[in-house]
Amino acid sequence: MSLYEERFEQMFPVLDAASIATAKRFASGEAMTFAPGDQLYDVGTRNVPAWLVLDGSLEIIRRDGLHRESSVVALSAGQFSGEVSQLSGHGTIAACRAGPKGCTALPFDAAHIRALMVGSADLGEIMMRAFILRRVALIESGGSGSLLIGHPNAPDAVRIQGFLARNGYPYTVLDVEADAEARAAVERFGVAEHELPLMICPNGTLLKRPTDLEAGACLGITPELDPNKIYDVAVVGAGPAGLAAAVYGASEGLSMIVLDQRAFGGQAGASARIENYLGFPTGISGMALAGRAFNQAQKFGAEIAIPLQVDKLDCSAVERDARAPFRIAVAGTEVTVLARTVIIASGARYRRPAIDNLSEFENNGVSYWASPIEAKLCEGEEVALIGGGNSAGQAVVFLAPKVKHLHLIVRRPLEETMSKYLIDRIKALPNVTLYVGSEIVALGGDAAGLSCATFRDRATAKEITYPLRHLFLFIGADPNADWLKGCVDTDDKGFVCTGLGSFSAGQAKRAPHPLETTRPGVFAIGDVRASSTKRVGAAIGEGAAVVAQIHKVLAERA
Repeated sequence: MSLYEERFEQMFPVLDAASIATAKRFASGEAMTFAPGDQLYDVGTRNVPAWLVLDGSLEIIRRDGLHRESSVVALSAGQFSGEVSQLSGHGTIAACRAGPKGCTALPFDAAHIRALMVGSADLGEIMMRAFILRRVALIESGGSGSLLIGHPNAPDAVRIQGFLARNGYPYTVLDVEADAEARAAVERFGVAEHELPLMICPNGTLLKRPTDLEAGACLGITPELDPNKIYDVAVVGAGPAGLAAAVYGASEGLSMIVLDQRAFGGQAGASARIENYLGFPTGISGMALAGRAFNQAQKFGAEIAIPLQVDKLDCSAVERDARAPFRIAVAGTEVTVLARTVIIASGARYRRPAIDNLSEFENNGVSYWASPIEAKLCEGEEVALIGGGNSAGQAVVFLAPKVKHLHLIVRRPLEETMSKYLIDRIKALPNVTLYVGSEIVALGGDAAGLSCATFRDRATAKEITYPLRHLFLFIGADPNADWLKGCVDTDDKGFVCTGLGSFSAGQAKRAPHPLETTRPGVFAIGDVRASSTKRVGAAIGEGAAVVAQIHKVLAERA
């Protein structure tokens, strides 16, 4: 059964009279009456309220980039419109219009929806569950969202698919070589081969070979930031640590903004299955865990700005006046985010082996994570995976059932680097061959992508070349802290130092808090922090703990 059939009553609940009376207390305006066919909002519109139907009906419409429409559901009295976009004011991914007999409905903007969810736990649970299920159903059912037209396996097409999937936005891919409609669209719009993939947003906007930032702006993912607003806390990085800080900080009344250059979830969001995180005995995918945290942060009012890459943390104003806000410059824009305190949760960059032509094959045979997109690309083929940590082990377990054979290349015995439950599971996989003491030394291929990889036995120096079209690199990560130069201190490996010694003259006359850097008011949590435990649970714990320390600093500054 489809999700619509299986969980329809939870997706589109009918509120009883008592629940409607409760909801009315949180409405953002008076009830409005619409004539038959009147449009309440269109696909991609920002800051769209959810509407509670009091009389008549509303029709929810999904639409793809070629303006092909289909009805999702007709909402009657006691039902409400909206999905997770309504929590944040992001561009909506469905349209809404009055039914054949018109409609009278009550509006709830983002702030009033959040107030309702906090003020009425029972009703808030009903609405949050419905919003999440509706988004999931729109993604799974197809027929809505953006159209990507081009060569599905091409590097830019893979990149954009990953961006949309990781941020929970529906899309459809049309192969320009195999699909007549795709070819016709390319010819009609005059798109050259080097301009592919073509992305057609649901509002009809055409983007040729778009960047993630361009795609996010077109879909209404990227928020419109107020350059004059001073936040209590700016969090750089929307991985588990950053999202945890956002949830705890926003729930305690702090104004929070979270910035990330790619997607929510960080490296953990790309994990196929996390089985050693407390409370999930059957495991949970990194995307599912991150998605829940993302929605939870929005529920409490945290602003999440994706995809925006932070270019620099400017501490110069604070050096002159300790009460001045920190200034965070966003790359490629003139946007500057102002905040009284800053949390560095930027995690780590995927480590790259020293191979001269590696960049030629990134997203064209070489991947740093194993999502369903990559699994589909290499289905039934022979692949190699390099790395012996838990992330590598999770990727092996996820990929092995989908591929013909998997070569696992590690420098040290797995017992030294991987959890036992993953080692046992890998040993039970019949199509995985383990090579201990080996490393990658060369890649081969052409414009079509990767065709082979050469591995060297470190003990004997013997080299073997395997014909491969897919290689997964899980060889660790380096701290993502270059944007902090001149503001906070890092150790000799580039990780951010916290809780050491006392502040220098001219700064706060006290010792740093445990998660505070060498700059008063700037904190570091998660993988980017020196001496941190590189685990999802530890990152989330630090995200919770840092909020209590920030309260003390804000009180001190006040």
